[in-house]
Amino acid sequence: QVRLVESGGGLMQRGDSLRLSCAASGRTFSGSIMGWFRQASGKEREFVAAISGYGDRTYYPGSVKGRFTISRDNAKSTVYLQIDNLKPEDTAVYYCNVPAIPRDYWGQGTQVTVSS
Repeated sequence: QVRLVESGGGLMQRGDSLRLSCAASGRTFSGSIMGWFRQASGKEREFVAAISGYGDRTYYPGSVKGRFTISRDNAKSTVYLQIDNLKPEDTAVYYCNVPAIPRDYWGQGTQVTVSS
């Protein structure tokens, strides 16, 4: 059974840094693209980062580029999301994602709350 388990969220202050982790189990994801999405209350889920299977390419939307850094450790089956200079608008549930057919894999999410 495939599982993605996020951790590292919490209550933060503006300007803080945070590293989220997503541990994968149930199958190997080495070679698979992995990503992070977030969903703020009352809003649609949005893409924030992705990384290629061997970590040589990363992808970010313009809204987070420069503050978000995705990385992975295939030996640990873990993908990370470093968020620097946190802003209140970063408040959301952050989800780990692995694209798959017929259905993507998703974790349960980890809450990040940023106070001003």
